[in-house]
Amino acid sequence: MIRFAHRLRGPAVLGAILALAACDVEQPAAEAAPPPAAAEKAAAPDPAADAPIPAGFEALEVVTQKGRTRFFVEIADTDAKRQQGLMRRASLSPDRGMLFDFHRPQPVAFWMKDTWIPLDIIFIQSDGTVLTIARNTTPYSEAPIPSGGPIRGVLEIAGGRAAEIGLLPGDKVEHRIFAGG
Repeated sequence: MIRFAHRLRGPAVLGAILALAACDVEQPAAEAAPPPAAAEKAAAPDPAADAPIPAGFEALEVVTQKGRTRFFVEIADTDAKRQQGLMRRASLSPDRGMLFDFHRPQPVAFWMKDTWIPLDIIFIQSDGTVLTIARNTTPYSEAPIPSGGPIRGVLEIAGGRAAEIGLLPGDKVEHRIFAGG
């Protein structure tokens, strides 16, 4: 969950790089394909595939090698909404999430202070390409979770859900805030 998101400058960049190395953040790899057993495994059912969009939410689709998964997301596009994020929520449905829109590409960092549930935090470039993924982040942690580079948006979903749908760096997220979305 976001408690702070800011540009990283000077010594903060070095600190963010060191923190990134210590986090469970998945970077793009030369061999982005999942192991054969994982590739054969079917994607988890998509509970939002045919559901109408609930009031106050927008539809977003994640495209992986396993297929498309639709999420209903709240939009955090102001400083106040980004500061609140998903704090103090006891649960998050598998088809729900929050999309943080930073309006222009920039490095950001998140933390989990006052966040009660583990989340998968997906850092997304302007064209909708997944840059990095912080999987099953630790509730209440104040450790910075840096984006690993300039991003336009961040998608937070229930912890473990990214693995269920086979999401990897390099996959695509389709939504109106991303080019071609």
